[in-house]
Amino acid sequence: MKESDMNGILIAEENRESCRVMADLCVEAGYNVTVSTTAAGVLNGILKKTARVILLGSSFDELAAVEFIPLLKKCCRDLTIILVSNEASLPIIRKLRNEGIFYHLLKPVLPEDREELKQVVACAFKNPKKCCC
Repeated sequence: MKESDMNGILIAEENRESCRVMADLCVEAGYNVTVSTTAAGVLNGILKKTARVILLGSSFDELAAVEFIPLLKKCCRDLTIILVSNEASLPIIRKLRNEGIFYHLLKPVLPEDREELKQVVACAFKNPKKCCC
């Protein structure tokens, strides 16, 4: 993995405003940010190892996260996935945790949501195997 990829984040979010907010926060924090609007683009970024962490919306490119996460994990077992969703129910969150998501985060709307995003992303880079938030 190249040195520049050591702090790479891939944002896969259909909502343009949420995507812009997350990208701005991550860039301000010093991360290399890639945004993808297609499932093919996400898979390409993961296979090329351009990102260690992915911020993934609850549905993306007509795929529900519950369907997409197992595929992402098969492409890269060590990928750190942060689910960003306000819609996911507790049973779905439990299932996704079993699939290997690192953290479930609400979409960053309020200042405290934005601070949580920064903390979770920093934690994902420090300790990708175990959520420390």
